[in-house]
Formats: sequence, structure tokens, C-alpha cells
Amino acid sequence: MPQSVKATPIEKENIVVDGVDISGQWNRMFEQRVIFRYTPENIEEIAALPGAESLAYCYQCAKCIGVCPVDIVGDYGPRKIYRKAQTGTVLVDSPDLWLCTTCQNCLRVCPKEVNMIKIMPAVREVAVNQGTVPPELQKAFENTARYGNPLGENPRKRAEWTKDAGVPVTIMAQAKRAVDVLWYVSTYTSYHQRGKDAARAMARVFTALGVDFGILGAEEKDDGDSQRLAGEKGLFEMLAEQNIATFGKYQFNKLVVTGPHEFNAFKNLYPQYNGNYDVAHYTQFLAPKVDQLKPLFKKSLNKKVTFHDPCYLGRHNGEYDAPRDLLRAIPGVELIEMPRNRVNGYCCGGGGGGMWLDSFSRDYTTMRLSDRRVVEAVETGADVLAVCCPFEVSRFEDAVKATGNAGKLVVRDVIELVDEAMK
Repeated sequence: MPQSVKATPIEKENIVVDGVDISGQWNRMFEQRVIFRYTPENIEEIAALPGAESLAYCYQCAKCIGVCPVDIVGDYGPRKIYRKAQTGTVLVDSPDLWLCTTCQNCLRVCPKEVNMIKIMPAVREVAVNQGTVPPELQKAFENTARYGNPLGENPRKRAEWTKDAGVPVTIMAQAKRAVDVLWYVSTYTSYHQRGKDAARAMARVFTALGVDFGILGAEEKDDGDSQRLAGEKGLFEMLAEQNIATFGKYQFNKLVVTGPHEFNAFKNLYPQYNGNYDVAHYTQFLAPKVDQLKPLFKKSLNKKVTFHDPCYLGRHNGEYDAPRDLLRAIPGVELIEMPRNRVNGYCCGGGGGGMWLDSFSRDYTTMRLSDRRVVEAVETGADVLAVCCPFEVSRFEDAVKATGNAGKLVVRDVIELVDEAMK
């Protein structure tokens, strides 16, 4: 084990070179670091895990640090994780294990393709098996296993939002017929109060467009992708098996989802378990229907809107235009971009299990990622921060209050703005 990880500084107390006084720190040099001060064992142990091999590829260029959203509010990044492991830190026992949101911005710039989206779940799975999981994350796991959702809500209440939608909503088990679109509503859209607002808006927009859609209601369970990224692969596989069995009971042509995390799961992961669907995020489904939407708009919103790119719709799946196409189609919307947008969009902090780790991560960051993003949104002069991920409305509304910006910025799902313009 290394005794010291810092090079010894060498500086002359008084020195003048060519008439320039460079005394003290101005002439500081460092002794050469030597290899026997470092240990490869911790890195080798991580790289031996299936999926985590690429940590060993890191050659310390530090490109990842400049784009890591956690480093902007803390001290983090793949290069720093490698360095700590190199100098004695055991990642599975370190708080660093739980701070990564798997946003993928580091992988985007890494010349060696060090893939934290695979490394972190692999190491977290070891921590899960050891029982060393932050309590709030463990609670989310337990709720998901017991109730089918991380909030611990009664499955029978999953479709209660439909009572106030103002339009009929087909529930598949009751209708017992085929539909064109099976709409996967998602957990936070079904249970969180602001999520329900978006769900009702979606139902009204679908109805106005004449979309033949149905939902699963009480049969719908969480997609499980965030739990997988947080290290509970077994729980994810259980949910995938249950959801695929439920989808298999019904006939539909297209699977439309509310959230980017569900989109990522059903598009990229469920096919590995024989769950193959024609899946679209709701913005992708609606964007080609802009010409049908425009005659339905009844008023101009007259708002300056800035849009937050969800990591799992954007960087992970390459969709940046569909949400913007919808926003630009709404009368009276002026779209203003934040400096960090599209491929370099900032993370809300909810991915990779971060949705359930805010109380943990606050001890290791100066502010929540969602708080930092709201500050950036306010700086644009926008009236509205538009989102299209069920995690984000609640996160950003809390952040608006936490940063003292109540009254300056409102948070709306894109579908809420579409619905508002139709009233």
C-alpha cells in the first residue's frame, strides 16, 4: 500500500532569475513520482468484473473531468476514480461508487472508451451483494420488489389519475381488445402529483389526435432500468420478465413511453430477454404529427422556454430534435437554449439511481445537480424550463425553490405545454 500519494515539493525561499523574483512558490518544482508508491491491485480487481474491464484503459488524460456534471458541484470523474483506486481507495467501499449518475458525458469524450455506464453497475452489484447500500436506495429496491414501484405505492392506485383526465382512457384488462398504441405511463407519471398532471395532459392530447391507445393500469410495473444501473440486476431481470409477460397478453402495434429511462430499457435491454417492441418516446411519437397538432392549438402561450435534454433520451439514444420540434410548433413559444445543451447537456442528477440518493450525495457535493441546472435555466431569462422525463418535473420544481427562484421560473413537461395551448 502506498505511503504517500503526493509528490514532495521543492522550492527556493529566495531566488532571482534574469532580474525576476521567483522566490517561494513561484519556483516550486516537484520530486518525480515513483511507481512503487502506487498499487495496481484495486484497479485490477475492478477490471476483473464483467462489464468493468474498461477502467483499466484509463490513461489519465482528464478529458472526462471537464464534462462530468458531478465534478462541477463536487470533486469527481472517472479519471479521479482511477487515480484514487491507484493510490489505495477501494471503490466498492467508497462514497464515489454512488455519485455517478451514468449520464454518459464522460464516455462521449473519452479517447480510451472508459465506460462508467458499465463499470458502475458492475461494482454496485458487488456492493448490493455485500449489503453495503445507502439506506434510501435500499428502500427503493425493497419497495420495487414488493409493490412494483420504488415509491411503495399501491399498484391498484396506478390508474387513479385517469378519473380526472377529462377524456376516456382505455385500460387493457377491462377493454379486452387490441389497440394501436400501448402507452406505458411509468411510475412517477402515475403516482407523483405533478406526474399525474402530465399523464392527464397526454391522455387529452392523444384523444384530440384520435390516437387509439390503452394503458396497463394496475398491471404496469416499473421498467427496472434505474434499479439495474444502481446495482440491482436481479431486480431488473425480475421486472423485465414480469413486464414482458404482461405486454404479451395484449395486442398493440406501438409501445409509447412517457420517460427516457423506460425508452432506454424497452429499446435496448428488453430485447435481450425476448421483449421486442416498436418503441417510441412520446415526443418521437408526436413530433411527426405536428401538422395535425397545429389546427388544434387555440391560444398563444407567449413564453420564453428553455429545454433540458434528458441524458437517456439524448446522449444515450441520440434524440435531440423531437422535443424541440414540439416546442417550436406551440404558438407563442420562444425557444432559448442553455449553454450546456444537446450532446453536452447537463444532468438532472436522477439517473443511475440518483433519484433516490439525494440525501446521500448532498454530503459530497456543494449543491444538487438539479439545483445547478435550474440556475443555468434562470440565467437564460426563460419563463419556463421544459422537460420530458418524469424524474425531472419534481426534481426541478424542488430546485427552483431551493435556489430561491420561485416566481422566476416554472417547470413544465413538454406535453403540458402542448395541452395548455390546446385549451
